[in-house]
Amino acid sequence: MDDLAPAPDAPVEHGETREPRVPHRMFALKDKDTFVVCDAFGDILGAGDGLFHNDTRILSRFRLLLAGQPPSLLSAAIAQDNVFFTSNGANQALPYPGGPMGPPGVLHVERKRFLWAERLYERISCFNYSRDVVLLPLSLEFGADFHDMFEVRGMKRPKRGYQRAAEVDGRSVRYRYEGLDAVERTSVITFSDPPGRLGPHRADYMYSLQPEGRLELYLEIGSDGGHIPSKERFRDAAARARWDMRARRRHGARLRTSGRLFNEWLEKSKADLALLTTRMETGPYPYAGIPWFSTAFGRDAIITAWQILWFEPGLAKGVLTYLAAHQAEEVSSFRDSAPGKIMHETRKGEMPALGEVPFGRYYGGVDTTPLFVALAGAYAERTGDFALIDDLWPALKAATAWMEHYGDTNADGLIDYKRGQDSGLSNQGWKDSEDSVFHKDGRFPDGPIALVEVQGYAFSAFRTMAGFARRKDDIPSAERWAARAEQIREAVERLFWMEDQGYYGIAIDGEGALCEVLSSNPGHLLFSGLPSPDRARRVTKRILSAAFDSGWGVRTLGTGQPRFNPMSYHNGSVWPHDTALCAMGLSLYGEREGVVSLTSSLFETAANYEMRLPELFCGFPRMAGEPPVAYPVACLPQAWAAGSVFMMVQACLGIHIDGAKGEVDVRDPHLPIGIDRFWIEGLRVGDARIDLGFERVGPRIEVHARGGAGVPVRVR
Repeated sequence: MDDLAPAPDAPVEHGETREPRVPHRMFALKDKDTFVVCDAFGDILGAGDGLFHNDTRILSRFRLLLAGQPPSLLSAAIAQDNVFFTSNGANQALPYPGGPMGPPGVLHVERKRFLWAERLYERISCFNYSRDVVLLPLSLEFGADFHDMFEVRGMKRPKRGYQRAAEVDGRSVRYRYEGLDAVERTSVITFSDPPGRLGPHRADYMYSLQPEGRLELYLEIGSDGGHIPSKERFRDAAARARWDMRARRRHGARLRTSGRLFNEWLEKSKADLALLTTRMETGPYPYAGIPWFSTAFGRDAIITAWQILWFEPGLAKGVLTYLAAHQAEEVSSFRDSAPGKIMHETRKGEMPALGEVPFGRYYGGVDTTPLFVALAGAYAERTGDFALIDDLWPALKAATAWMEHYGDTNADGLIDYKRGQDSGLSNQGWKDSEDSVFHKDGRFPDGPIALVEVQGYAFSAFRTMAGFARRKDDIPSAERWAARAEQIREAVERLFWMEDQGYYGIAIDGEGALCEVLSSNPGHLLFSGLPSPDRARRVTKRILSAAFDSGWGVRTLGTGQPRFNPMSYHNGSVWPHDTALCAMGLSLYGEREGVVSLTSSLFETAANYEMRLPELFCGFPRMAGEPPVAYPVACLPQAWAAGSVFMMVQACLGIHIDGAKGEVDVRDPHLPIGIDRFWIEGLRVGDARIDLGFERVGPRIEVHARGGAGVPVRVR
């Protein structure tokens, strides 16, 4: 057709002067499979930002200008409940009607936006605080490149689909892109006021504002049009968005403390989890993070659900049910799949649909399958909901069969991995960057590779299955799986332990050689409960040493190790979820003071990021008066970073809930630094709800319980 042309790249603008676009100054909103990322001005400039729908960027440029200049920035923020983004600005110099340039700072400019029903709503407000009439030339620049998320992340494609000429009809602009997958993707921008001049990439208005006059311009952007934006539509959709978010945040017990800022951390983290959680047909499911991972990931969701399991088990139920429904059924080297394996990642964009990348539904995570089984065990113990376990039993058996028959490619009793094709992930543990596993001389190992923490997950999984089998009176299976767990425990203690270091190596390569590198991975081994108490104490001492503890959290790699780089993705950076898993591991072996210290470190980190934790940050040592150093392209918010505070709290309090027995066990409780009282209200235990209070009284922590008749609370 005549209006078909190769899709253009995002326009390049020259001479822009803006504040630095650092990660924690970018702002994100999400609704279902749509999310938006912008800078503090509310602008989208087509780097990693944009409005995305189903892994495709449907708005790659969106910029507000007053008389050809951006406003002066006053402030920008996401509301505490994560519904609204607001940017406040002031005008620079403006023309007087028929006269000289008017003074700056007489107009207050506010941009307020939110997402609802996978549609962006925005209100641009201007208020004239001067005593003179102000002539306001207001312009909006916009565009849609329809780049797949993998293109946005930097992948080059030899060929793209076709973008039709923009359709302009007076108050709206429609973009259409016909992908190589034969799917037409659209983006429509609609204005409440018809612009004085409207083109395919720009709308121009000329307003005259009286003294104390106000104007409001409403916009809507989404995959479809047909509606004229208005104040009424904006208010109605905003009320629905806020009500929906409030409903999502009400799940689980209520946590509050005597510390105002600590409460803000708890509330913001809960709001971030609510923002990232998407309702699936199988129940709630947390997407991993914005912008790069706003989709269903297996490992991330399992860890996130585990972090909040103790006070909100409903998320774990949704995660387990979804992953069981998407379990692999065939062998595919392209997708790194085999029967019974649990999904690593799923995507909805053009490139996955065409097979240009394997991530449409990808299974290249060696740890996700044992974690799936282990989470099922933790969920059953926490809730006593064995009806769900019965429903999941075929999936659990298939996952266990994968561990027994496909997971051990080296036939040495260890769970290992080796990617099937070069398009897959070269490393398939949680540290999945190409350079995250290596020998002490810095060389990369040949596969299959057996990671130390994965053996701990498998140990937990086989023990879980043994317990389930006993409950079903399947004694032969119970004995076989219990023996398999013990074999893994013995192999880890024999093959991974480095006596001279008092620590476990990170991995064993395809030749059976140990990668004698000191990493944070053994902290996850403590979380699984595999190590002997003596070795756990030695690992604890190492993790709490200056080599790992940066003062802001646990480094992924100890200082002085080969390839250590505090600015790397996995070789010396700090990941909050990694710190939380290590802290829980320390807590399970009786360490509390170190856990309290690590909790304080993450809390103080969050205070530097507006009370929310990013995906990761740099692992430089803490220096007096200096904040933690941001990682350039970290996701914010990130689900398992947001969930970290809740696992840290559980590790401090030493709380364990057995819903099957209807019991609460509190062992050696500690409170975070600066917190004298901690309340847990409406904690479900079996069919009852109880309230727990922790109070600092001199050197002791007293525990009080009320409600929940018949629920014993043991404090040790």
